[in-house]
Amino acid sequence: MSVVAKSRARKRSRVRAQRPLHAKPHLVLLRAPRHPRNPRPLGGEFSVATYNVHRWTGLNGRSRPEPARACQVIAELGADLIALQEVLRPFSGEDPLVELADALGLHVTFAATRTHRRGQIGNAILSSWPIAGVNMLDLSFSRVESRVAVAAQLSGGSVGLDVVATHLALAARTRHRQVKSLLEHPRLSEMPTLLMGDMNSWRRCKATRKLDEELASESGLRWPPSFPSTSPVLALDRVYARGLRILAVETHASAQARRASDHLPVVARVRL
Repeated sequence: MSVVAKSRARKRSRVRAQRPLHAKPHLVLLRAPRHPRNPRPLGGEFSVATYNVHRWTGLNGRSRPEPARACQVIAELGADLIALQEVLRPFSGEDPLVELADALGLHVTFAATRTHRRGQIGNAILSSWPIAGVNMLDLSFSRVESRVAVAAQLSGGSVGLDVVATHLALAARTRHRQVKSLLEHPRLSEMPTLLMGDMNSWRRCKATRKLDEELASESGLRWPPSFPSTSPVLALDRVYARGLRILAVETHASAQARRASDHLPVVARVRL
């Protein structure tokens, strides 16, 4: 084998080693913090957020994971309820998600969508209120990528709340099927419900229109651009509500947030 052929073979081997492994999405974690917050009863006004943390790798996705940056941003938000996408839970060593939940006194659930060479990647929900139950909806309608929606039932007094967190597909046709499946899910047909996540709404498509018509027609709010974090122009990250009122929505654009991920967090004030 020539030197060039050997070099190409080594490169192909490295690419295969770095390629994510796809598996059926599955629930991995449901955990209460060591020292829970003492939140007020669920109801009235509170803040929620959605944030794509980009595997903790910062702007380019190729750097070594530095969870502390994104965790600092999440702490800055001060939100009562947070949906996270592209969360990396390493195979070994410290678990940034669990450490974050304990540090903030939040309940946490996590569903893995795929296995990366560094660990499991998926969606998480962090909540000030106890998580009474969790359901999953497999949205893997494409052979290329696994996707899932995590539906958590929160309990915090006389009122309950369903929270659905997801990360939709890049392909418009697949995304449309995912939205249709989401809107038919029992957790989105019961009230009150929040749907939060990275909707990958690169342009106004059928999926975006359907979500806006079904869940955002009453709010009259404009989604703030959240991607790319250094100079955001696309409103990929959104908070939808049924049975709640969204009072305000904005991006959190601190100096640390502009470096910690390629997305900015989106924060909404809601009333139940």
